[in-house]
Amino acid sequence: MTFQKLAEYFAQLELTSSRNAMVEILSRLFGEAEASEIDKVVYLTQGRVAPLYEPVEFGMAEKMILRALELAFGVGVGKATEIFKKNGDLGEAARDLSNKINKNKKNNKKTVTEVFMELLRIAQSGGEGSVEKKIGILSGLLQESDPLSAKYIARIPVDKMRLGFSDMTVLEGLSWMMDKTKGNKPAMEAVYNIRPDLGYIAKQVRAVIKAGKKQALASIEEIKPVTGTPLLPMRAERAASPDDILENTGGRCAIEPKVDGLRTQLHIKRAQRWGLKAGSCEVRLYSRGLENVTGMYPDLVAAAEKEIACEDVILDGEAIGYNPQSGKFLPFQETVQRKRKYDIESFSKNVPLKLIVFDCLYLNGRSLINEPYTVRRKEVEKLLRKENTIQPAEMHIVNDAAEIEKLFHAALAKNLEGIMAKKLDGVYQAGARGWNWIKYKKSYESKLADTIDAVVMGYDYGQGKRSKFGVGAFLVGVYDKKEDSFKTISKIGTGLTDEEWQELAARGKGLAVSEKPKNYNVNKTMGCDVWLRPKLVGEFKADELTKSPMHTAGLALRFPRLVRWREKNPEDTTSTKEMEAIFKLQAK
Repeated sequence: MTFQKLAEYFAQLELTSSRNAMVEILSRLFGEAEASEIDKVVYLTQGRVAPLYEPVEFGMAEKMILRALELAFGVGVGKATEIFKKNGDLGEAARDLSNKINKNKKNNKKTVTEVFMELLRIAQSGGEGSVEKKIGILSGLLQESDPLSAKYIARIPVDKMRLGFSDMTVLEGLSWMMDKTKGNKPAMEAVYNIRPDLGYIAKQVRAVIKAGKKQALASIEEIKPVTGTPLLPMRAERAASPDDILENTGGRCAIEPKVDGLRTQLHIKRAQRWGLKAGSCEVRLYSRGLENVTGMYPDLVAAAEKEIACEDVILDGEAIGYNPQSGKFLPFQETVQRKRKYDIESFSKNVPLKLIVFDCLYLNGRSLINEPYTVRRKEVEKLLRKENTIQPAEMHIVNDAAEIEKLFHAALAKNLEGIMAKKLDGVYQAGARGWNWIKYKKSYESKLADTIDAVVMGYDYGQGKRSKFGVGAFLVGVYDKKEDSFKTISKIGTGLTDEEWQELAARGKGLAVSEKPKNYNVNKTMGCDVWLRPKLVGEFKADELTKSPMHTAGLALRFPRLVRWREKNPEDTTSTKEMEAIFKLQAK
């Protein structure tokens, strides 16, 4: 497939706001792509050259793209910036310049694979002189492109494709390619949750699609967890009381303390199975949002190499700072300082980490996600020692509500969030929220016991004191999985410190878009001065949830305040379905 043909599909996707229409367009695109290139097509629709969990970033700012445009089209310094300022879209600026310079260039024979490999070269360029190298590669691509292709090539390195759909819509497109229905999506999503690589899944489907739907589904259902590819973390339901916990776990369950740290997935590969250098060990750490954070936690990497003896393993846990003298866990505000790209060595000494492991998902070539909790827990206990840096979570098996309440208050006394209850026969539901895990937290200040994770959708300019920040109020929303859209729950104008307002303004600058994203469902009365891409996630506390005709989720936060910013995928925030469940729960 030529990149020009792919750009024509991008243009169709950008012009439609109908999710069903997007699914059909994607299915045609995937059907036309060759098996050898469909993974690259999928990555490019996401504005990437690798799956989300791979640390492959372009490292290009708007100024670098503008320099590449000037170099590609031979215009004077500042000309590209002038055009960009008129429409606020680097893609349109590239198209305008290309139309003027390449007005007779209607056909672009460069293939998707050729363009993809050049973009990958940009992402992989580093070290001295890399800025000029990146600009040179991009300018060459732009110069050789037709105007429509230039539009999307300019957008990709700054992650501003503006196509308006999520990973779930891509899965629906693959399903539609099979048999003109969305009925295959649940099977694909189950695989995506343990192997969140859309390019890989598409390649597996495309390779056998001619053999029929049955063979294609069988192909993806054979996909298993693999070390080095993070699984989407499992999430917990909420309970209002110990009696609720016992009712939903069959009267007997495991209780673990709920540690308030950084959700961390640990992957280890050893030479025996992976052909590494004799005696070597490869360790990777992934965040809740699937970010590769290995380099941020050298103390955990060293501990994993030393303390865990197995061929390969995937462990799920929580990294938390601690005081070496007292052994007590530190508050989240101190732990979160470890999530950084600079001054790592000094902070690792000042805020050492422990990894509290509560699950084993994969061990020595065998997937454990469909094994009962008790089986997985035994493997954790075999692998880890309580006195080590990487240690098993404390666990008690109970069948009495009074005992649960006792363990809950013991956790609160240690300044922990509460407790987690787990079904003894429960499987690990990657990427899902279910009753196999239940969290029990309590607030004595409000009806709403739990916090809400929501996406910042846009903001209004500040007035008075906040004029210096540029932000006076901001709109937040939650994800509706069924509609693949974000629906509003609150417009927040209080509850932030000056520093938090400043951080919001700084983060918002890089996420601003010229118009409301297509997958935002917003009441006209809730419009914003500036719209943001769905990237910035916050954790919010409120007194209660109330019914609201003004907010499209149908519910609103009463007296909301920011708890903290979260490193989380926007689709993994609190869902509209969960909001309804929390609303019912607060009445108990």
